[in-house]
Amino acid sequence: MSDLLAPDGMTPLSEYCSSYTGGGTGFGGQLRNWTPPSRTADAALLPSLEMGNARADDLVRNNAIAHGGVQMHIDNVVGSLFRPSYRLNYKLLGMEESGARAFMKEAEQAFIEYAESPYCYIDAERKRTFTMLVRAVAAAHCHHGEGMAVSEWISRPSAMFKTAIKLLSPKRISNPNGKMNNSRLRGGVMVDRHNAALGYWVKQDAFNEYGELDRYSGRWKFVARENRWGRSQFIHVFEPLEAGQSRGANLLLSMMEQMQSLSHLQNTTLQNAIINAMYAAVIESELDSEQAFQLISGGNGAEQMQKWMTYMGEYHNAANIRMNGAKIPHLVPGEKLKFTQSHNANNGFTELESSMLRFIASGFGMSYEQIARDYSKVNYSSARASFNESFRYTMGKRKTIAARFASLVFANWLEEALHRRILVPPKSRFSFYERKEAWTRCEWIGAGRLSIDGLKEVKEAILRIESGLSTYEKELALMGEDYQEVFEQQAREIQERKAKGLPPPSWMQVMAFDPSNDSGEQQSAA
Repeated sequence: MSDLLAPDGMTPLSEYCSSYTGGGTGFGGQLRNWTPPSRTADAALLPSLEMGNARADDLVRNNAIAHGGVQMHIDNVVGSLFRPSYRLNYKLLGMEESGARAFMKEAEQAFIEYAESPYCYIDAERKRTFTMLVRAVAAAHCHHGEGMAVSEWISRPSAMFKTAIKLLSPKRISNPNGKMNNSRLRGGVMVDRHNAALGYWVKQDAFNEYGELDRYSGRWKFVARENRWGRSQFIHVFEPLEAGQSRGANLLLSMMEQMQSLSHLQNTTLQNAIINAMYAAVIESELDSEQAFQLISGGNGAEQMQKWMTYMGEYHNAANIRMNGAKIPHLVPGEKLKFTQSHNANNGFTELESSMLRFIASGFGMSYEQIARDYSKVNYSSARASFNESFRYTMGKRKTIAARFASLVFANWLEEALHRRILVPPKSRFSFYERKEAWTRCEWIGAGRLSIDGLKEVKEAILRIESGLSTYEKELALMGEDYQEVFEQQAREIQERKAKGLPPPSWMQVMAFDPSNDSGEQQSAA
């Protein structure tokens, strides 16, 4: 038995069978040349961070698939309005419930009024509303791997609050003066012995007249993560994949090569189609140059060639023979008309493109149908299952990126509102700084789940509510709505209908919606 060898002919069979084959040479030695180095996340990412982000930027600017994927990521994670559902932990803070709920409602309305103002006071650059800020952070996380911002204190005559947010490009965060990475400084991030970020080195006036960053050698400013009393100054949100990771890796890195190759493939196929379309037919002649020259003048040379071409052109222009409107070519003796046809019209391009789009869709956390906008080959059940998987991914990113950024901004705003006594809370057991998490707890409502068959999904939601498995708050949040606003609006509408002599709305029972379609048959979503 000891003489038996593994398929590579070298490793003892007993050793080969007792280990993971993925760590060996593989069947027939197929993995022999695959020897990637074992590195930490920072060691693998930071040396190529700048180039990887630059390539991602180029793809988003010039590649329709990348641009559409990022845009869909933003629309799914954030949506058109990102608003808070304030969840003050009044029990821990020792507040009376009715007073706490009144304070939560007042705080929500005050924040939305300031954050979504069309005058954009919450943005230091006064270009974005709060929702637009969150969308920008979600976009930066997608093609830079991280979102960054600085909390500013700006006095403006027309603004009630002074808290403002200035977005920062991750390209501006780097080690000052070209310092090498070490145990305390990694990719522009100063860390402590526990790898917790202490602050960030930000390039000042980094963009020269050409907008370039790579050759900049100016000044850096250190911005602490928090000030001395705990207020967030630098907001950095990303999803680390490994312990000790300091910077985020953009989503396009794993599919960048395929996206660029697909772009080249599409351009090459298009050029091939254009060339084939330019030449529909050619005229072949049995006369060689010498015979043609003799036919015209008996001589040779460039002048005779020109005469020959002129003669042929005049002949074909004059031979205008038609039958029922169709032109019939009349050729010179010895000529024949040959139609060209492409021998590479498709050559498996559609299948290859679909395969690459599935690969890219997987990298974006979406389905092939979403990234390709092609729903022609999917039925209702398949589309629903696919969208549910995508929705899980979307909710995860919303919680870890968008909601975290929004909560940090909300915490800074609420701190100011309480400090300046613009909002007066009920009597509490703990101050804001003693229990900041209890004071600033929020759920965030963004884009709702895509509805494929509205009737079936409404019936499903009602069944969950009626059976006690869900609540109106949860179901309306899945639709991107705030249940309190919906209830208040319904109450107003009922009173208005009553005042105008209209009958009250009829709340239909779940099984009365569509009794003819309870068989659960699959329907095409196309």
